[in-house]
Formats: sequence, C-alpha cells, structure tokens
Amino acid sequence: MSGKVKRGDEPEAVPAQRGTEEPTRDYPPPKQMDLQTLQELDADDESLVKYKQALLGSTADFLDEGGQNVLLKAMVFAPVDHEETVLNLTGDISQLKHKPIVVKEGTEYRIKLKFRVQRQIVSGLRFFYVVSRKGIRVDNANSMVGSYGPKTEEQIFQTPVDELPAGMISRGVYIVKGKFLDDDKNIYLEWEWSYSVKKDWE
Repeated sequence: MSGKVKRGDEPEAVPAQRGTEEPTRDYPPPKQMDLQTLQELDADDESLVKYKQALLGSTADFLDEGGQNVLLKAMVFAPVDHEETVLNLTGDISQLKHKPIVVKEGTEYRIKLKFRVQRQIVSGLRFFYVVSRKGIRVDNANSMVGSYGPKTEEQIFQTPVDELPAGMISRGVYIVKGKFLDDDKNIYLEWEWSYSVKKDWE
C-alpha cells in the first residue's frame, strides 16, 4: 500500500491522505432531521428539490434491517489483473486477520466497500486504515467516501488504484486495521484483516 495512484483510463477518484492520523473535525456537525422534514424543506426551491430527489430518490420507503444507520456489508480486495477476494463483514469478523489474502508483490489493486444507508442522510463517511508488519506501523491512509442518502440497494465505494511493495524485503504478512466512520465520529465498523505478500500468486 504505497499510495501510487494509476492515471489514464481508470475512473477518477480522490487520492487517500497518507501518513496522517485519524481524521478530526473542527466544525460543529449539521443538525439531524428526519427524511420527511428534509424533503419538505425548501419545497419552493426547484434546484434544491432536484438535488434532494437525486440524493434520496422519490420515495422514503427504504428497507430497514435494524442496527446502525450505516451497514458495512463487505470489503473487496480487487487486484487489477487477478481475481477479487470478498470479505464478508456481516458475520464473525474476528478471524479475518488470521486468514491472510495471498498477493503477488508489486500488485496494483483497489479496495471496494459495499454498504447501505438505512434511515438518515450520513455526512462525511470515511475509510481509515493502518497497516502494520511485525507490530510496527508501516502505512496508514484516510479516504473520503462522501455523503449518502438512504437506499434499499447496496452502494459501493472504491479507492484509487494503489500498489503493493515489491522485493524480497517486502515479503511477509501485513495486518490492516480498518475503520468506517463519519464526520460525527459515529463508528459503523472496525475490523482487522491481513494479506501475505509473496513472490507470486499461490
């Protein structure tokens, strides 16, 4: 996870901030309001009405699975030239770090997050992670996911293309601690997973 961002034909994405601590916010959070109030607000402003329809859709009849407002369903490790690995984040996630994903050194990849927003608009979703090897922090990054309205369907965020380290000294097992949170410091999920950098795919 070197921070290299591939240009060219890849869809444009905002690069993650690297080498920084967990994000903090120095401004007050916006006031929360229910969907009906939000939809009725500024009803005479055509541009705002169109914006809210694009964000919320035309109905407030969304699937509510219970639990938190934001449900992180899965994380996908997606190499550019190799099959993807999907990690289910809805069940027992305690064993993920004990089952490393085997990856070839120097591989270019993305991380995809599949999630649902259930009830209220969520502002400033972020994906923050720290990478460690043998107990020593070697990398960390903060990706801005964005603000989302409720939807029954899963939504997908993907990071820019990144590149794993290469060379004999870089081979080994890396532990990643991920956190999915918002501007209000609501933590929707914390999880650990791991990958094993090897000379070739196994």
